[in-house]
Formats: sequence, structure tokens, C-alpha cells
Amino acid sequence: MKVLVLGSGGREHALSWKIAQSKQCEALFIAPGNAGTAQVGTNVALTVTDFEGIGHFVKQEQIDLVVVGPEDPLVKGIADYFAKDDELKKVGLVGPSANGAQLEGSKDFSKRFMERHGIPTARSKTFTRENLEEGLNYVSSHPLPVVLKADGLAAGKGVIIAETTEQARETLQEMLVEAKFGDASSRVVIEQYLQGIELSVFVLTDGHSYKILPEAKDYKRIGENDTGLNTGGMGAVTPVPFAAGDFMQKVEERIVKPTVKGLKEENIDYKGFIFIGLMNVGGDPYVIEYNVRMGDPETQVVIPKIKSDLLELLQATAQERLAEVDYTTHNEAFTTVVMVSGGYPGSYPKGHPISGLNEVNGALVFHAGTKLNDSQDIVTNGGRVLAITGKGESVEKALENAYNGVSKISWTDEYHRRDIGQDILRLLKQ
Repeated sequence: MKVLVLGSGGREHALSWKIAQSKQCEALFIAPGNAGTAQVGTNVALTVTDFEGIGHFVKQEQIDLVVVGPEDPLVKGIADYFAKDDELKKVGLVGPSANGAQLEGSKDFSKRFMERHGIPTARSKTFTRENLEEGLNYVSSHPLPVVLKADGLAAGKGVIIAETTEQARETLQEMLVEAKFGDASSRVVIEQYLQGIELSVFVLTDGHSYKILPEAKDYKRIGENDTGLNTGGMGAVTPVPFAAGDFMQKVEERIVKPTVKGLKEENIDYKGFIFIGLMNVGGDPYVIEYNVRMGDPETQVVIPKIKSDLLELLQATAQERLAEVDYTTHNEAFTTVVMVSGGYPGSYPKGHPISGLNEVNGALVFHAGTKLNDSQDIVTNGGRVLAITGKGESVEKALENAYNGVSKISWTDEYHRRDIGQDILRLLKQ
């Protein structure tokens, strides 16, 4: 089978690394990929939203399956583009239609979807520039803290938790009037702040049946002890102690089943991943948000945790026969630590040579923001540069192996959090 993975981050390297291990994988291409994906397949110089170029490549190379990594091409309708072409519609594609991708593309859409299908979530209200005054009055009387979310895609940075009424009012003005997040904040969802522990739950569905994949906890803030600005993610851990038995049963019954059933009832074509960001509030799950692809860096622990052939699962998803296959997982824990460029999530330099990559033993190195320079040296090419994944018989051992890997790698102004998974270790000791 010939496979094309779209994307260039750590998520796509992890997916490609696992797909390349399948006996069914005859050839693997990644567009545009990075220095890491080049080690497991062939990088192709195409952007993820160049649908015409992607379509031409798929036909030319006779690709059998396309796996869409990031959200942008999904929200912009790559699945619909394939469905309208006589040749491309025969090609398997893992990723929802543009309509289904609105679960991530519009916070307002996802909130309304949850309301329609009785899925537990925080109370919310949506405002635009036209009813700014009403929105200002709403946040002024709202219990604190209060959450303000840009309706559209904002690269994981469109969520502000306001601790004071003044901050909430200023943020709403900045988002709606000053376009703080561009078009993404032309609508703002204001919602109740939920107090609890976050959890990422991943579901693979073919629109009829589903598989719940290993769960993970990620770490969004740039600073230790969850301080500072939000990022795309600074690390992740699986398994998560409280995501067991009774709690996951509630997640499946109250959230996963009604989500998949709701998509089917609304005739939304959905073949792909559903990433459910949850809050455990006193033992009950509430949806914070949906994403329509795998998380990053959660993929870097979830995919290594899966023992079975991932390509078989993905092909079954695209062919609407997911009920026919199952998967197994490794018993070990997996943790990942993200190494970033100094200055991230603000501005940061690119092009710093990375040393020590070949010295890492006992951990997986997934590339995110890397590329090969003219001298074929691996250099930094983004904010989040590498994700170092360790495994072990316990979370503690997995973290030790991940941080051992981190200690071998360096570049100018490299930064990483040193407290990934410490909250999990504290939970395990209780």
C-alpha cells in the first residue's frame, strides 16, 4: 500500500514512524515533512492546503491512502475536494469532511452540537463585534475566572482565561475590535471556567463504529508549574491514573457514543480522529473542546503505546469497516518532553544546528520544527523543535528515559520544561 501523510510536525513524524513499520506499507510519502520524517519515508515539497498539487501527486504516484495530520486542510475541505474528483474519491482518506471539521473550526458550532446531543460541557454564550456591548455586560456579571475563546482556528493560542472582570472586558475588546487572533476571533465564545484535571481522549471513527485510543495528559503552558503563555504543548503522559474503569465508562457513555451518534444523525461525513479535550470535574467528564485530528504532542505517546498495525486501523477507517478490526497496546507507560526554541511561543530564531541526536539511547526522538540545511545538517526550523519520548514499566521510569534523551541534545537557546509528569507522579503516590 502506498501512503501519503500530510503535515510537518511531531504528530506527523510519530504517525509516519508507526505506519512505516507496517508490512502493508509499500511506500510512504510525507508532505512537506521534516528532517525526522525523511528518515522513515520520502518528503514531498507540497503545502498541506495545496489541494490541486496534492491531488496531482496522489494520482501520479497511485497513492492508496492519505492521512491528514493537521486541522487546517480539514477545515478548508480536503476530504470534500477528494470526494468531488472521479479518481481521488477512490483513494482512502483519513480525515472528516469540512462540515465535520467545524467541530474544531468553530467553537460556536461545536458548542451548539454538544447542546443538541446532550453532551456535558461548560455553559457558554457567543458574541460578535455587532453585539459587543451585550458581551461586555455579560462578562462584567460573569463569575470569575471566565474563559474567552476565539471561535476559529488560532494555532492553539486562542483561549484566554481571565482572572478579573477588567481583564475579561479588555480581552473581549482586543479579540472582537482589534482582531487579536485575526478572523479567528471575529466571534468569541465566553464560557464558564471548569475546575478540575484535564485529559485528552482520542477516538478513531469511520462514521459508524469507533475505537477509543489510549488517553493522554498534555502540558500547555510554557512555564513550569503550568505558568506563562499557552503553547501548542510542552509534553504528554500516558496512561493517566484517573482515566480508568468508572471514569472512562462515563466518557464513553456520555461523550463518545453521543458524539459519533450525533455526527451520523446530522449526516456529517466523518472518517478520522476525534480528539476530545476533557475536564474531570469531581469524577464527571465535561468536554472543553473537540479537535478533528490527533493532538501534538499527545500523538508522540499515544502512537508508541499502540502495539498493533496502525496502518490496518487507518485503512479500515477509510473503508468504513473499523468494526472488523481491533488493536492492542503495550503495558508500559510513555512520556514525551518537548524541546523548544528560546523565545517560543513568541518570536524565535531558526537555523540553529542541533547536536547530540545520535547519542540518544533508550528514547524515541520525534522531529517537529526541523529541516536539513544546505550542508545536510539538521537545524531548528520552528518553535517546538523535538519531542523526546521515553517508555518504562512506570510513569517515573518513562520520564527518566525521556529526560535522559533530552540531556543528550542541545542547540543555542534550547528550552524545555523540567516538570512534565510530576503531577501524575503525585497522583500515583496518593
